[in-house]
Amino acid sequence: MMPSALETQLTASLKSREVRHIRRSLPPSADAALVDFSSNDYLSLSKSSELRTRFLEKLGSTEQILGSGGSRLLINGSAHVDLEDRLQLFFSRADPSPQPASPPSQTLALDALLFNSGFDANVGFFACVPQPGDCVLYDEYIHASVHDGMKVSRAKCIPFQHNSIKDLEKNLLGLKNERPGLADGNGSVFIAVESLYSMDGTISPLAGIIQLAESAFPSRNAYVFVDEAHSTGIYGPNGRGLVNLFCLQDRVFARLHTFGKALAGTGGELVCSDPVEPLLKREIAVLLVPPLVKQYLINYARTLIYTTSLSYANIVSANCSFDVLESGRADEVRLRFRNTFGVLFS
Repeated sequence: MMPSALETQLTASLKSREVRHIRRSLPPSADAALVDFSSNDYLSLSKSSELRTRFLEKLGSTEQILGSGGSRLLINGSAHVDLEDRLQLFFSRADPSPQPASPPSQTLALDALLFNSGFDANVGFFACVPQPGDCVLYDEYIHASVHDGMKVSRAKCIPFQHNSIKDLEKNLLGLKNERPGLADGNGSVFIAVESLYSMDGTISPLAGIIQLAESAFPSRNAYVFVDEAHSTGIYGPNGRGLVNLFCLQDRVFARLHTFGKALAGTGGELVCSDPVEPLLKREIAVLLVPPLVKQYLINYARTLIYTTSLSYANIVSANCSFDVLESGRADEVRLRFRNTFGVLFS
């Protein structure tokens, strides 16, 4: 039987990738005896007996465990609201380290909004928050999820060279010349970066980017979005990230923190022979945004509206991870890793 047109096209595409040595495949099942050099379980919390014990104890004392009842717009569980309140306080807490040379000209009060994953959060934000006629300038190495959100965005999206303040400035000035109204606050510019780029190990020059945005657009219509997926749990006091470490939390418009990497979510699982083990596999993310933006996302972010919200077991697990962060245990692990691997965790 002759292959169909679809089979022919799919086979040709896979063959093209194979010829270019970029065809993807699932790796063989992990061998527990091997040393982990590839996962994003940065602090090895997925194998923490302390975290496992804490989770199982809280799970045993929680009335609601399975399911969540539906979308957050249908069932807004108190556990979800309480976690958002906790995260808002945790990530807005000031870093005791010295303040940056340029103090903020204004501060931002941010609310927390849970998403089922960092992918959902990025897609939801960039698909709906930038308005028609707005512009998004993004680091060329930004996460794929941001790209997917921009594909359906109504804004003009322009890349700039990785970590290049000079190229970002060139693009910002180009936009001001192209659209004179932007300088007067008629429209918005969003600057999308990661704080830590995992594939290259590079750290974003956040202070310089924010200073440039504020000086180039004195009407305060240039908004910096920072994806902290790879720095959460690793940098800053109690793992609050690089934005907090650099005392920039009052000058960043939106931040994404995910719990599936250093905090032992998806990408690692707690080692447990208990029958509830499947409950431990989860990915949670939180967006920290101004209250108005939170309300807008609740009304327009399809990745939030049209999906069943996180199960209660997910919420319990996330709370346990933040118990470990706030107790200082994660800082102890990070210090041990820094002494072993040097600059990676310094």
